[in-house]
Amino acid sequence: MKIALAQLNYTIGHFEQNVEKIVSSINRAKQQGARLVIFSELSICGYPPHDLLTHKHFVDKSIQAIKDVAKSCVDIYAIVGGPSYNEAPTGKLLHNSAYLLGEGKVLDVFHKTLLPDYDIFDEYRYFEPNTEKYRLAEIDGVKLAITICEDIWDDQPTSSAFDRGQLYRDAPMKHLSKLNPDLIVNISASPFSYNVEERRFEVFKNNVARYSKPVIYVNQVGGNTDLLFDGGSMVLNEQGKILHKLKSFDEDFRIIDSTFTKGKTVESINHLNDDIRIERIHDALVMGISDFFRKLGFSKATLGLSGGIDSAVVLALAAKALPAENLRILLMPSQYSSQHSIDDAVQLAKKLNVKYDIVPIQNIFDTFRNQLRDVFEGKPEDITEENIQARIRGTLLMALSNKFGHLLLNTSNKSEAAVGYGTLYGDMCGALSVLGDVYKTDVYRLANFINRDDEIIPINTITKPPSAELRPDQKDSDSLPPYDILDPILFAYIEQGLSAEEIIRKGYESNTVKRIIKLVNLNEYKRYQSPPILRVSSKAFGYGRKMPLVTKWN
Repeated sequence: MKIALAQLNYTIGHFEQNVEKIVSSINRAKQQGARLVIFSELSICGYPPHDLLTHKHFVDKSIQAIKDVAKSCVDIYAIVGGPSYNEAPTGKLLHNSAYLLGEGKVLDVFHKTLLPDYDIFDEYRYFEPNTEKYRLAEIDGVKLAITICEDIWDDQPTSSAFDRGQLYRDAPMKHLSKLNPDLIVNISASPFSYNVEERRFEVFKNNVARYSKPVIYVNQVGGNTDLLFDGGSMVLNEQGKILHKLKSFDEDFRIIDSTFTKGKTVESINHLNDDIRIERIHDALVMGISDFFRKLGFSKATLGLSGGIDSAVVLALAAKALPAENLRILLMPSQYSSQHSIDDAVQLAKKLNVKYDIVPIQNIFDTFRNQLRDVFEGKPEDITEENIQARIRGTLLMALSNKFGHLLLNTSNKSEAAVGYGTLYGDMCGALSVLGDVYKTDVYRLANFINRDDEIIPINTITKPPSAELRPDQKDSDSLPPYDILDPILFAYIEQGLSAEEIIRKGYESNTVKRIIKLVNLNEYKRYQSPPILRVSSKAFGYGRKMPLVTKWN
């Protein structure tokens, strides 16, 4: 039996487009002699639909779209993800389901058992877990154990910060394996993080080892606001070797044979190192920018180009994603801006062939100071005046955005966001935060990756000491520890969940650690008001990290 893997980029709630993509792949599979085509989790409506699932009309539309797709399934079968109603009198209203389509109709529906509710996942908010008797699907004599994403991630730890065993009490495949399936099918919406590919492979390989069955894994691809999906669908044989691996960060389609256990293996997953990690982050961010604009119906962007490394990297990524002719940017020098920063910004804009305007802010800033002179009488200049400059720039960028319809890209990085080194309604403005999940040390690595074949970003931008240039001779190091010290401390606290004492035991200076952690906790209110952040790590600010704004905990 020939089986097709359809790795597609869905738009949440765009049923017409999603149905068209799915039906097109079904017809393509049929033309190539496939008997079964497999799609990803909640593919009919796109993942994650969040509280759209609380709207009956949305769920009904999803189910009707599934039925419309089923009409195309004549002489071919399909597995399509979508919500279904829970027919039991108690429990949540919905199931997260895999629909088996064939003979022009819905033949069977299989429900997800393990519903994640950690990090960015919140499936227990909407779905009831499967409580039905486990069963297999059978097509042309081939018996399939149909699972949905987390169903084969049953060995998840409770938390990286707690030494407390596994999260789940049961394993769906333990029950399905007793029915002697020929292969495991896993439809998924597994979001990207730079290290998830290795973890996925271990999960699939462990399932193969445990149950001695090959695995077909089909993931969705594309950006849905802050969540990025890298695809990377794959097929593992009975020895846990990868026979097929689909593209990352792009749609893909592959026909395989049900005797694939005898096929030639491909290279295994690459061992993660800095080069691979940065390349993955780069590709994910380009895809995330592109899909954010395309799915919202926008095509043009703006940002403030300062001559610093953050805005330079964002501009280079945006020029690749949109492309460059859809960008219009502002250079907004003040009396504190260095000439080399202006020159670097102009050089980059010209290199990328991006339209730019230079709008000096000194006169506007002087007007603000003059208007506030009586109010501020007797008070020395301090961070207030620095923030006024940032807010002037934010206002100018929003004016350009309003006038010409260019969405504003935010250029703050994760290190700055973590410690509050940014100005609300100023440099924290934007429709989308591109680097908000990228530490400063990795921003430098991204710049070098962008320059791997040609000097796109001026070398001076990369090598000069970072500065906000809001006061004379200002350097980031005046307010913060060096980034090669700051970033590992932030990583240990945010991603690893370590306490101050545990971080200090790693060799970091006690007062520095305590000060940084205090800054992270104090600035939660700023991050709460920041734009959505493209998620590339295992713990990004935003939906997957919910902290109280008002707390005495430190």
